[in-house]
Amino acid sequence: MSNLYLARHGESTYNRDNRFTGWIDAPLTEKGRLEAHAIAEKLEGCSFEKAYISKLIRARDSLNIVLSAIHRFDIPVIESEALNERHYGDLQGLNKAETAQRFGEERVRMWRRSYSVAPPNGESLRDTAARVLPFFNTCIMNDVSNGRNVLVLAHGNSLRSIVMDIDRLSEEEILKVTIVTGEVIHYEFAADMAVLLKEVL
Repeated sequence: MSNLYLARHGESTYNRDNRFTGWIDAPLTEKGRLEAHAIAEKLEGCSFEKAYISKLIRARDSLNIVLSAIHRFDIPVIESEALNERHYGDLQGLNKAETAQRFGEERVRMWRRSYSVAPPNGESLRDTAARVLPFFNTCIMNDVSNGRNVLVLAHGNSLRSIVMDIDRLSEEEILKVTIVTGEVIHYEFAADMAVLLKEVL
């Protein structure tokens, strides 16, 4: 058996301020640092031999807090832009409520929550999945299929893309899935890669 742990970074300053973050390097808030410590507590007793993160500082800092808390500086860490958050294009840095007032709530809701509609010069969730999943299946799941326990610390939408793939969710079903900051999802796989267990820690 092997285990995959999916964790979303702690709260960033842009999360706190209700802004579209995307690929902007917003640092963790104090709450976000506490959430990263909570991730470490949730992973207490869990064994993983490798970690994957995005290229964004909120993921990197969250992982550093986790590894420091569990005293595991020996774990190899792989950074990849493929795991970056969904790119929100022209919306990046804008306040979500003000953007809804400017463009209309329905249009902004479609940009935020539909599967295939992208914001101006940005990515839809489908576009995000097309970027995330080749790396996930080639690198991360290759480790898992070889019996390694792996932690992926990334972002709401890059992780939703992974959950959609593992759980074989439809485009409609994935729209109901939200992964909050500091959340950890654990999958246990059999030798044939069948999912034996899924739980939110």
